[in-house]
Amino acid sequence: MNTPPFFDEMLSDPGSVRDPYKVYYEWFSQDDIKRLRRKSREAEAFFRRIGITFNVYGQEEADERLIPFDIVPRIISGKEWNKLERGIEQRVRAINAFLHDIYHRQEILRAGRIPYELISGNEAFTPEMIGVDPAGGVYTHIAGVDLVRTGEDDFYVLEDNVRTPSGVSYMLENRETMLQMFPELFAQMKVRPVSSYPQLLRRSLAASVPRGSRNSSPVVAVLTPGIHNSAYFEHAFLADQMGAELVESHDLRIEDGYVAMRTTQGYQPIDVLYRRVDDDYLDPLTFNPTSLLGVPGIMDVYRAGNITIANAPGSGIADDKALYSYMPDIIEFYTGERAILKNVPTWRCSEPDSLGYVLDNLADLVVKEVHGSGGYGMLVGPAASKKELAAFEAKLRAKPANYIAQPTLALSTVPILAKSGLAPRHVDLRPFVLVSPNRIDITPGGLTRVALKKGSLVVNSSQGGGTKDTWVLGD
Repeated sequence: MNTPPFFDEMLSDPGSVRDPYKVYYEWFSQDDIKRLRRKSREAEAFFRRIGITFNVYGQEEADERLIPFDIVPRIISGKEWNKLERGIEQRVRAINAFLHDIYHRQEILRAGRIPYELISGNEAFTPEMIGVDPAGGVYTHIAGVDLVRTGEDDFYVLEDNVRTPSGVSYMLENRETMLQMFPELFAQMKVRPVSSYPQLLRRSLAASVPRGSRNSSPVVAVLTPGIHNSAYFEHAFLADQMGAELVESHDLRIEDGYVAMRTTQGYQPIDVLYRRVDDDYLDPLTFNPTSLLGVPGIMDVYRAGNITIANAPGSGIADDKALYSYMPDIIEFYTGERAILKNVPTWRCSEPDSLGYVLDNLADLVVKEVHGSGGYGMLVGPAASKKELAAFEAKLRAKPANYIAQPTLALSTVPILAKSGLAPRHVDLRPFVLVSPNRIDITPGGLTRVALKKGSLVVNSSQGGGTKDTWVLGD
């Protein structure tokens, strides 16, 4: 296995193993590769049996797929994780403060740190949230911060996910699978557990009970768009793990100023609704009038303080990619500190000078839609054909404000189990963060997504990527 021209998280030189991987590498070297390949097939069969699939939109055939799982863990030292944890907490606190400010006094706009038009003309900004105070002051109850690594101590935030971040069920099932298949490894290595996430999620949501609650103990429910949603498995999984009800819009109604769900004993008021429905579909009386996925009138109940919606409507303005480049300023403005985790250099195509630079260097850049997700609507310049570059140039010229551009980062690699044995592939990491009025919990590790195609930098499952178990060592 040769060291590639990228930071290799396992090897510092050919044959020289970095400390976090030493125990694992020794174990792997002594194991039988045929046994490991058999274990890999067992993992695939397990995921298929329990139904861990996702839907791919916009394709006629094979719309439901299994996310590939690689059995070689990604291993992070306790020291590395401690720095990441501090940076993630700082960022999430700043995002929450920003959301409160932007829907109240807008001090950051008055101070000129962010252009007013970036907020006022942004489709992710929700005027209906102006002056609304969420229970406990929490907007982002659940957050996912996407990180990439380019060197020993070089971590960058690729993007923030504070609307309805997904993927935590894969993190939990990946760990459960690894525990079953390789118990001897966990006996040798001090891997910090992630299994308490559903209980922490339940506790965190329950701590954000609204001021108008009439229940003796918090009632939590998970709102799903239904079985055809790409993340339905996760909705059902988390509801089950939390001991919460999984509900759809037809299970809910407004009753005496509260949102109530249908039960065998009649309708029961809900305190906290963990919604996996986008803002636009949440309330047809306030947002999209054609929506059948939401609850008519729920925003009135929310404004009255009789239900908590997690995450708060309007949170999406904080993870809008056009706002991303201002995050270092946002962190400094609300915390008085410099950002611990770096941003990727970003060109805002809405600005003429930046647009000119991007058009001149399109073949070397990654260009993303400001409201895009899942790897859709993006251009990876170095991997694009001349035809694709020309088509994207036309899009940029037509609607420059819809895009931002970033350099093509030399993403770190970690090993996967390939036909030839261990082979390096590029990865990112999505740690999951739970925010309640009095605390922030960050799960040690998160979801590592891996580009299984050799040389590919796109890790999204919808674009052919897979996942790994992420081990944070307790050293």
